[in-house]
Amino acid sequence: MSQQVRRDLPVLPTDATPQQVLAAGVGAAQGAVKLACSFSVEDVVIIDMIKELDLEVGIFALDTGRLHEETYEVAEAITERYHIPIEWYFPRHEQVEKLEREKGLFSFRESLENRHECCHIRKVEPLGRALRGLAGWITGLRREQSVTRTGLAPLEIDGANGGILKINPLLEWSEARVWEYATGRRLPVNRLHKQGYPSIGCAPCTRPVAAGEHPRAGRWWWENPEHKECGLHRR
Repeated sequence: MSQQVRRDLPVLPTDATPQQVLAAGVGAAQGAVKLACSFSVEDVVIIDMIKELDLEVGIFALDTGRLHEETYEVAEAITERYHIPIEWYFPRHEQVEKLEREKGLFSFRESLENRHECCHIRKVEPLGRALRGLAGWITGLRREQSVTRTGLAPLEIDGANGGILKINPLLEWSEARVWEYATGRRLPVNRLHKQGYPSIGCAPCTRPVAAGEHPRAGRWWWENPEHKECGLHRR
């Protein structure tokens, strides 16, 4: 992973569109850029924008070993529609074996420390390998998703990952705006979204939400909102 820290970022208009953020970010990175794809509706929207803009952006995904079947279906649909390869990264098998042999299959529900350990093995460490050698990466983060994401910027230096550029094109979009785009473009989306899952992660750590609940209430529902991050988006 590059250790070069960029001190100057492009100045974006306050009403910059996601497409403008993407184009400016990819240009400013001055090197390889990839989208970290979890196959959420946000990520599918970004893939569609990348293809429309004809940007040279790769796509990688983290297979934690505990994803929903419906998530893999979206991955296949994206490959078929856009004819693009997806680079899959997996946890180190010896680390998963050690964790499950010593602590069982659901240790992440016993404490915040245990949950962070599981997320580190299944997500954070593979992410580090996926980002190695990149000049920038793209995420589907939106400001309204969580109290942990209110301080983000559309373009920012990712100090936790070697100072590479982090591009958040949908940061200012609402959930309704994302779905308006996805529906209008007839994009392939996860079937679980229509079953009450606005936010989808690993199967054991995701549940549907009730009417009126926060969209991320179904992620790690046994924890307080300020703790609901897996470590991929450290600041």
